[in-house]
Formats: sequence, C-alpha cells, structure tokens
Amino acid sequence: MQEKEMVNDILSMTKASMADYEKAISECCNEQLRSALQQLRNDADKFQYDLYKRAEQLGYYTPSPEATQQERQQLKSQLSQGNQQNNNQNMNLR
Repeated sequence: MQEKEMVNDILSMTKASMADYEKAISECCNEQLRSALQQLRNDADKFQYDLYKRAEQLGYYTPSPEATQQERQQLKSQLSQGNQQNNNQNMNLR
C-alpha cells in the first residue's frame, strides 16, 4: 500500500470515529463520560486536520474549490427555506 493510500485511509477512519463520538456524546447522560468523549472527539478533530494539512502539502489531497459568493448565498437561502418549512411542520404538530 502506498503512503498516499494509507493517509487517505487514516483520514477516512478518523472522520468515521469522529461521527461515532458525536453520536455517543449526544446520547450520553453521564457528565464525566460525556466530557471524556468530547475530549476524544476534539483530539481526533485536531489529528484529522493536521493530517489533512500535511496530505495537502504532499499533494495527496486536493480540496474542493472555494464556493463563490453566489453559491454561498444560494445555499444559505435553501437552508433558510428548509428551516422555515421544518418550523412550520413542528408548529402544526402541536
């Protein structure tokens, strides 16, 4: 296995573990355990970001191009409309 493939695998695995931490945090009622899981998630996030930056420097990973102002505004409008629809549906359930 090439170094590039190993780096990409590690990035994927770390991303998946962060999602697992998020789920466990959201379902945890023990404050001490919740805090420990949050710290593990934060550590994984820092590790993932540092590895991503290194992979980018080595040419192993090319990020998506930055969105234009128009694309950002369009996404913001779509998300706002979706939130309004969800709020209206929640009001109808009451």
